[in-house]
Amino acid sequence: QVQLVESGGGLVQAGGSLRLSCSASGRAFSSYAMGWFRQAPGKEREFVAAISWRGGSTTYADSVKGRFTISRDNAKNTVYLQMNSLKPEDTAVYYCAKDTSRWGGGPKQGAYDYWGQGTQVTVSS
Repeated sequence: QVQLVESGGGLVQAGGSLRLSCSASGRAFSSYAMGWFRQAPGKEREFVAAISWRGGSTTYADSVKGRFTISRDNAKNTVYLQMNSLKPEDTAVYYCAKDTSRWGGGPKQGAYDYWGQGTQVTVSS
């Protein structure tokens, strides 16, 4: 069993930055890739970024490439999402998720078996 808890969301002006954290319970954290997804009001949940089990590989949605950075600290069982140059269209609930493998799930939501409860990010114009 894995529990994921996101934090770090909030209200920020356009152009600002936020860093989201996702803390995981259980020793299995370091053996799996992790991902961040988001869901805006009235829209489907979409992929944001993913990172491999040791952090050596990452992938991003085109909409956030160059602005967001995913990283992880396996000693702390935590994955991060640094978000810079935020835009109003980044407003959403952000979720972290655990992959079922060390790498490869990427944007495929079916590849993730545990999800956090989400943290709200609101970007004002």
